[in-house]
Amino acid sequence: MAAVSSAPLFSRCAPNQKNHIRRLVSSNGLLELSLKAQSGKHAIAGQAIQLLTYNGQVPAPILEANAGDTIRLTLTNQLDTPTNLHYHGLHISPQIDDVFRKVAPGESYTYEFQIPPNHPAITGWYHPHYHLNVAPQVFGGLAGPLIIRGDLDEVPELREAEESLLVLQDFDPQGTLREPHALGKKWGREGSLLTANGQQNPVINLPQNGLLRLRLINASASRIYQLQLPEHPWFLMATDRGAIAEPTELETLSLSPGERAELLIPGQQDPKDYEILSLPYDRGITDIVKSLGDEVEQIPGVVPPTQAVMATLRYEPSDRVSPLPVPQKLIPVTPLPAPQITREFVLNHGIDSTAGSTGFIINGQSFVMDRVNTQVRLNQVEDWYIINKASMDHPFHLHTNRFQVIERNGQPERLLTWKDTVALKGYETVTIRVRFEDFIGRTVYHCHILDHEDQGMMGILDIQPAYGD
Repeated sequence: MAAVSSAPLFSRCAPNQKNHIRRLVSSNGLLELSLKAQSGKHAIAGQAIQLLTYNGQVPAPILEANAGDTIRLTLTNQLDTPTNLHYHGLHISPQIDDVFRKVAPGESYTYEFQIPPNHPAITGWYHPHYHLNVAPQVFGGLAGPLIIRGDLDEVPELREAEESLLVLQDFDPQGTLREPHALGKKWGREGSLLTANGQQNPVINLPQNGLLRLRLINASASRIYQLQLPEHPWFLMATDRGAIAEPTELETLSLSPGERAELLIPGQQDPKDYEILSLPYDRGITDIVKSLGDEVEQIPGVVPPTQAVMATLRYEPSDRVSPLPVPQKLIPVTPLPAPQITREFVLNHGIDSTAGSTGFIINGQSFVMDRVNTQVRLNQVEDWYIINKASMDHPFHLHTNRFQVIERNGQPERLLTWKDTVALKGYETVTIRVRFEDFIGRTVYHCHILDHEDQGMMGILDIQPAYGD
């Protein structure tokens, strides 16, 4: 059975009740639990808001397992709409991470699978992915962290580092479960209440001369966070699908919906409070939102860009005399070989007459259940040239397999990383390189502005056996 911890965030963290998230850790190679998807009032920033929760918690419990462990998770649907689970970031079979599975109201389903023994250490998350219900259910609050431990955790400096985690979500204080305005659905719904771990501006403790490993998850349905830690250095150490080769200092960190990052923050500055800011970000709709003036307050799902303090980094006394250094090396990222096939994917707004009334398309098609849009072969390496022909951002997410971003707007990507979600601003182009590894079956790719996914910006990918198999 899972070991249940009531300690805040991770056992290596200093006690800090403001950051409390329940944590369940695998024991003897097994993580077993039950999750109930339900609706109810929940206190967020001193306000009682009707939300959707797993086990009555927002965010849902942290699930933590090791590569090679087995996860047995029973989902019970106490909502009034169908749902399911997507294990975002895990490299597991699409027969398990099955977005086509329907768990109807009142029904339960048990997911059981083994995490591959060679799975990289990642910060992942779990959330619903039943088509047409994804945006309202995630925006309603259904999201939880999923941590996989592995070789990265054995880096000596990281073994001594403190850990913390921030799940970033936005809510509508007037009613997160209310139907958004047509503009909110078209642009992707946002809320004016920005939270981290279900709190406004929680405190994260950083020991003087210590080192903090900070995990970040964008669990919002549409909001893009432009994060900054003024007057204090922080270093990128991992992206969606695991570590990079060496820590890289950042000024700002942009996280589109679905993206994750891990940062290292050395406790070697003046011992005081430092604010982690979310800066105003234009998804390509700011001018239109501003033109609405005060009317925007009456349009559910539409809010103007704003700056907010997401969390406060607080120095605390420590017995450490000499600073714990930032590691020089992490895990090498081996470039994928040259592609055998190159494909083009055009993201745009439009109507596909074969799919009914939708407003978003990939290569001229909107999502239709059971219509395969792309067929690939196991072990094949492909380049996908993604073109955003729209004026608004469309972050692109691929299920099951990880990829490397090769080029952006025709220029080589500066940093080689493993990703499963890549941000595209309006009219941008990106080339990703992917090798389809280990698993066959049907999975999906889609825009991770979840209203856009629900309205058709998704395709079915059929991974066939390798030639000769």
